[in-house]
Order: sequence, then structure tokens, then C-alpha cells
Amino acid sequence: MAARTFVEKIFDAPTGSIVFRKPDIVLTHDNSASIYKTFQKMGGEKIADPDRLLIVLDHNAPPTDAKLANQYQMVRDIVKQYGIKNFYDAGKGICHQIVSYHALPGMIITGSDSHTCTAGAFNAMAAGIDRTEAAGLWVKGETWFRVPESIRINLSGKLPEGVAAKDLSLYIIGLTGSDGANYMSIEYHGEGVATLGISERMTLANLASEMGAKNAVFPPDRVLSDYYNGDMKGGVWADEGAEYNRIIDINMSEIPPLVAAPHHVDNVKTVSEVEGLEIHQGLIGTCTNGRIEDMREAAAVLKGKVVKSGVQLLVIPASQKIFLQAMEEGLIKIFIEAGANVLSPSCGPCLGTGQGIPADGMRVISTANRNFSGRMGNKEAEIYLASPETVALSAINGCISDPRGPGHNDRLSFNRKQSDFVMTGEGGSRKAGSVWDYSDIDNLNTDQMFAGNLTYNIMSSDPEAIMPHLFAGFDPEFATGVATGDIIMAGDNFGCGSSREHPAVGLAHAGVKAIIVKSVNRIFFRSSINQGLLLIVAPEAVDAYKRGQSADVDPSEGVIRVGEKLFRFEPLPGKLQEIIEKRGLVNWIRSS
Repeated sequence: MAARTFVEKIFDAPTGSIVFRKPDIVLTHDNSASIYKTFQKMGGEKIADPDRLLIVLDHNAPPTDAKLANQYQMVRDIVKQYGIKNFYDAGKGICHQIVSYHALPGMIITGSDSHTCTAGAFNAMAAGIDRTEAAGLWVKGETWFRVPESIRINLSGKLPEGVAAKDLSLYIIGLTGSDGANYMSIEYHGEGVATLGISERMTLANLASEMGAKNAVFPPDRVLSDYYNGDMKGGVWADEGAEYNRIIDINMSEIPPLVAAPHHVDNVKTVSEVEGLEIHQGLIGTCTNGRIEDMREAAAVLKGKVVKSGVQLLVIPASQKIFLQAMEEGLIKIFIEAGANVLSPSCGPCLGTGQGIPADGMRVISTANRNFSGRMGNKEAEIYLASPETVALSAINGCISDPRGPGHNDRLSFNRKQSDFVMTGEGGSRKAGSVWDYSDIDNLNTDQMFAGNLTYNIMSSDPEAIMPHLFAGFDPEFATGVATGDIIMAGDNFGCGSSREHPAVGLAHAGVKAIIVKSVNRIFFRSSINQGLLLIVAPEAVDAYKRGQSADVDPSEGVIRVGEKLFRFEPLPGKLQEIIEKRGLVNWIRSS
């Protein structure tokens, strides 16, 4: 048998195959209320395997208005009705931290959140899905997976003082771009892996989604065995000689402190390049950097110091367990004495809900994972991403600061196109005939398609409520102008960002005939299928389109017509084509 990658072994199928598997853990969070409504639409009566479900209330914990509070209560009632044992109420922790208390090597884990890939730190195959697919798992217990191509990242050396796993993650994102690993599996290899603890591995795995990856995974090595107190069972790893789409070699000892500058996570710069830039708010926490090791690093910087007047510093431990440990170690006392606000374990302001939304004109430095415009609930604010040490020191100084001290002059060149959100084409209306032209825009993300602070106020099961807000972040004419039979042309990395399915739900409800893109984010592609929305990756067709031309698609023949030119595309595999033909996963499951 030929040498196989991690994903080929865990799915027992070659790259490119479509397989159906039963996940060991099906994670959902605040969106469980919306998932339940879709479950009911699918004809669901019994949950296929309630013991595999893990439900965590975290994104709006504790709820900030009556509507959210009612949704939380609805989730509690569902948990009680169906006897779901693995339930964590508001304040217990962020879902990806909670998963770390359940994940085991060799597991398959799915979650209705794009950062489910965090659990790859535990040698699990962990991937994000959307709400509709989660509802389908509640009904049937299994879902489809495409066995992805793999990227091998070889790590050597050791991170220097003042440089963290977050800096390494940002370096890799800067190197690959935010779409450089679209629909791929990332494997971490090399002698440097042994120098990374579980917390650091979780940070690296978490940020795989910001490269478009399906998952990231670490080996079942001595570090992982020690985490399980020497009682590690199972584990899967790639064979020597396995074939990779790309191999990247990184010497960690050469990585400097980095930031991701607004408004995209791959707009990576050294701290030296932006040092001295005034900041108004700092955030230490989230699923990326809210662990006890992160708390310790931040406290070591803040001890005996005071946050600069006019700067607001928020600290959010990733779970109640971490909060208690931080209290026992005296870290919470250090934070409060330094002038920080310590919040209840939750996602907080990361996605633009909860406490800590920045004001207009504020510049925020955060340990979170995304810095899209409007990501924290205000598109008039700027967000820089950095390590806990960099954020803590910057809060003290009131400006972006290098944790190694002043006097450094690091510069990096990634030798690739910057992929900031840019409109490069003509102005005016984006619609000509039945075609919406976004062919000149890369990285259209789900925050722009449907604002994060609306995600839990408007359920994805209510398409009429979604419609007025659809694409509002970049084209205010779209929601009122879209019509049945319209076609969307778009650039690279369409639908990057979170796993929220609201945009796909809205587009399907509007009757959009097809979306034709240069490339697409993995979860958005799945969401499109789940809503019966035809999405075609055809860069040649997008490049050929000129505004004002006619365009059409014949799905049965696999043909795109742009003006007088014809382009062919590969039809979907059988079962996925059935879902499209049935106009979505809900109808497909209900009729099966």
C-alpha cells in the first residue's frame, strides 16, 4: 500500500474521495437553537446519538438581551428533552476550550464553528461545518467529507524569548495567504514540534481556518502523551513518504514578533514596522489565546505595571477552569491591579457581541483570530492581531510595543500578492442584467456578507429576516436588487471567515441561480451545497467576464456561458448533486 497522509489514513480513503463518516463529537454552541429549528424542518424526532453531542453556550455568554436569553433557555430545554449529557451552560467556557476536555487522538470531530480545527492539537481530525449540516448530524449521525490534499509544515529550532505561537501562526498565514491552504489538511512535522506545548499547538491549529484549511493536526507524540498523563490511547499519523501538495520548512528561531494589520489576517507585518502606533483597547483571550499559559505570559508583563490612561484592557479566560486556576496563581489580582477588566469566560467582543465593543476611531490590539472590518462590532474601528505578551505591553505603553524591548528592526517579505479587501474595477452599480459583478474583489468574507452582531439575533432558519442585511457590508444595493435567476461573479477566497450560513441561506432564498468564483472558502462551499445553492469554481470564466456581458450556467451539461465563450466545469459527485437537485440538505434528508 502506498504511503498515506494523516487524512487519508483517518478516512481510509485516497485524496479527492467523498466519504461518509460518523463523527465522535458533534459540537454546537449558541447556534443550537437555530440548529434545532432546522432539525425539526428535516423531520427530526429523535437525535441519532445524543452522547456524541457537545453543546456549549459561549458566544453571547451571559446573554445581553431578552431575545438571546430566550434562545439560551430554549437550548437548555432541548438538552433536558433529549438527555444530552455533554452540556456546558453560560460561563463554563469557550466551546473550543471545552472540546479540549473531551478530544482524544484519532477522533473525528465536527463543529458548527469555523475554529473547530483547534482540536487538531490533540491528533484529532477536527473540522468546522455549518448549522444545517449540524442539524443533519442530529438526525442521521453521519455526514460527508472530501478527503483533502495535504500540506506538510516542517518546524525546526525553537521560538525565541518574546516570540509566541501566535507569531509563528501569523508568519505561516503571511507566507501562505488567507487562501493558501483552501480545503487542505495541514500536518505539523519536524524536531521543532517537540518544543511546542499543547496550548501553543492549539493556537496553531486554531488559526488554520485563517488559511482556508479544513484542519490542522499534530502527531501523537510524547508531549501529547504527557498531556494525558501517559495514558494516551490510539493516535493516527502520516506515513513516511506520503505525498503532499506543498512542503514548507520553517526555522522557528528566526521568527520575530508579528501583527496582522487591518483589515485582513494575512496583512502580516513585524512589530518593528508598526511599533509606536497608538492603541486604545487591548483584548487578551478568545479561543486562540485564552489559556492558562496565555494568562501567565500576560500577567508576567503586567505585574507591577498599570495600563496607560485612556486604554481599555480586557482579559477573558477561555474557561471557568482556567479562570479558577488564574485566581489560585494570583494572575487575576495582577490583571485587576494593573487596571484591566476581567470578563466571564466567553467569546466576548471577538465577533462583535458581548462586552467590549470598540468605539469609532479606536485602534484595538487583540489576541483573537480575525481582524475583518467590523469584526468586533464596529467597522469604524481598526483591529491588529498579536500575541498575549505584545498586547499586554502595548496596553501599558499605549502603543504597539515589542516584547523583546526597543531597538529591533525586523523586516519580512512574503513575495506574494497582498490580499487586502480591495475593489479594483469600475464604480457604479454592480449589477448588469442578471449578473452581479464582484469579479474584482478577493476575500469577500462572511462578516461583510452578514454582520456578526446579527448572527444570533436573526436565526439562519429565517431567510426573510436575513434578506435586508445580505451583502450589506460591501454592496447596499444587493438586498433590494437581487432577483430569481441572478448569477454572481466573484474573485478569490469567496466566503472566507466564520462558518455562519446566513449568506448562503439568503442567496438560496433569493433564487440565485449560481455563484461563479475564482476560488472559495471550504465552509462556504459546504454551506452552498447544504442550501441547494450551485457554486462553481471556474477562474477562467470569471477572468473572461466583462461587466455588461451576459452569463448563464447549464448544470446538467456542466457548461458556463460568458458572452459568446463557453467554459466547462466538473459536476458534483452523485449524492451532493442530489442535495442540490432537492434544493438543499433539509429537503434531501426529509425525503430520504
